[in-house]
Amino acid sequence: MAMLDATEAPLDDLRRAADAAFARKRLIGFAAPLAVLVYFAYIFVAFNILELAERARMDNAAVLVSDAYSYKTHVTHNNRTGGLTIAVEGEKKGTYPENMVPDFVTKTGDDAAQITLSKGYTAQIDGSSLWLDVPGRGTIHVAVEGRNIILDAPATIPPNWISASKARVDITTPGGRAIVTRARTEVFHYAFGWELFWFTLDSPFYGKSLGELVSLAMHGPPLVQGKGNLSAMVSDVWNNEMWRHKDVMWAIFETILMAFLGTMGAALVALPLAFIAARNFNRLAPVRFAVRRVFDFVRGVDGLIWTIILSRAFGPGPLTGALAILLTDTGSFGKMFSEALENVDNKQIEGIQSTGATPLQRYRFGVIPQITPVFLSQILYYLESNTRSATVIGAITGGGIGLLLTQAIITQKDWEEVSYYIVLIIVMVMVMDWVSGILRRRLISGGNDT
Repeated sequence: MAMLDATEAPLDDLRRAADAAFARKRLIGFAAPLAVLVYFAYIFVAFNILELAERARMDNAAVLVSDAYSYKTHVTHNNRTGGLTIAVEGEKKGTYPENMVPDFVTKTGDDAAQITLSKGYTAQIDGSSLWLDVPGRGTIHVAVEGRNIILDAPATIPPNWISASKARVDITTPGGRAIVTRARTEVFHYAFGWELFWFTLDSPFYGKSLGELVSLAMHGPPLVQGKGNLSAMVSDVWNNEMWRHKDVMWAIFETILMAFLGTMGAALVALPLAFIAARNFNRLAPVRFAVRRVFDFVRGVDGLIWTIILSRAFGPGPLTGALAILLTDTGSFGKMFSEALENVDNKQIEGIQSTGATPLQRYRFGVIPQITPVFLSQILYYLESNTRSATVIGAITGGGIGLLLTQAIITQKDWEEVSYYIVLIIVMVMVMDWVSGILRRRLISGGNDT
């Protein structure tokens, strides 16, 4: 019996240990999801999600999304001086001349027009009066009388379609939008696409199909005196005043240049400092400590902070953005380069030293070949990353595509222009990623994909 008790004692200990292990696992299994749930509950309260949901305007979001892929033409009557104007996005550069009207507008007088909207909606402007015909619901009539605006709308019109006061009536329907104030009566016609993207209204090539443009470029009679049709087309697109392709391409170049100068400048500054910060190349601990703290300081301050500081010191411009990238990346490169130097194989250095090489030659032929793949890989990665960062930095320093994007957003311009800039930024990043991959393969792996 004593032997049995001695045998069962270890088994009991094993059972208790196993039970304790299973209990811990069960506790962790319940505690981890509970901790995540508590964390999300804290976020819900701390960020006031309920109030945020109440403030959310999905109708505004829908308008922004539609503006990204469509454009609107303003048909406007000046209620103070008279006269009717038709303009793409309401811009002066997109105003139709007197002898040209879009196909959805029929002018019935100097101050009157019939506008065909989408989904069967129609509108009529006659001086300061507006009639908006809603299929199956009747006609909304708005008129300016003295300093008051009189609204007459059928009871069948949904209340959320109309925002009215004595000074302004705003009507938003699925087929179009209209605004009447004391100063103007205006109807918006929405259509898919980016109007005037290639040619403005004053170009002789506006409104022509792709086939017609190809025919004119190859053998058609010249439409611009002193220029061939192809060169005239390229000139009209490049100098487009609505979409400013020339300015946009220059802004893209500035953004890439900002990223390139900042990244390469940081690499050139960080490389010699990395040798001073590396333990196996510098035996003076106080000097190493000081250089490493400099690296920590310049990379510890975010690039946007450096941008603000430098813009106050040197003024706005792409060079200020490049300096901000240079400062931040000098710290990052210095840390990575020094760590790579501390892990070099000393046998190669000793082999070069045995040939009687000078210290500079030992570094050149014994150290640099070992660390070059790491250096190039990090530099190319940061160049690609800084292309994105330069977009944000440019918005602060006043350079590059970031500035144009910020201006388009702040000035409340229509969002198809914002979409254009965002698409170009994405394409720019994709191209930089592709070029970076090619350079990485050629410089590091000798052109092999494996």
